[in-house]
Amino acid sequence: MADSKVLKSDDEWRQQLSDEEFYVCRQQGTERAFSGIYWDEKRLGEYRCKCCDEPLFNSDGKYDSGCGWPSFYQSLDPTKITELRDTTHGMIRTEIRCARCDCHLGHVFPDGPAPTGIRYCVNSASITLYPEE
Repeated sequence: MADSKVLKSDDEWRQQLSDEEFYVCRQQGTERAFSGIYWDEKRLGEYRCKCCDEPLFNSDGKYDSGCGWPSFYQSLDPTKITELRDTTHGMIRTEIRCARCDCHLGHVFPDGPAPTGIRYCVNSASITLYPEE
């Protein structure tokens, strides 16, 4: 079943992911601004979860927010993303994770463009682009 929850041990995730991907995806880390491979990506396509390959975003919803991370004003399906309160680093933010495997994607903010007013700020290390052909 494609929508079933993906559960793996840390050792299994470490075998699948690079050290940076594991840090970001499984330990709620972040990559430095303007350092990820997709922050300035212009190709059309679908962005999927790095851990479980779940389709999460499309290039149609991607925009340049100037923050240094890939930014999207909408997801493909809001039920595919879980939102959690994050109070780390002395801030109150909303963390976003893949609902299927709990991969840490980044954070969501209420300062995006129309029509949604939402900015999904996503780590490149947590997604894979499947370019249109």
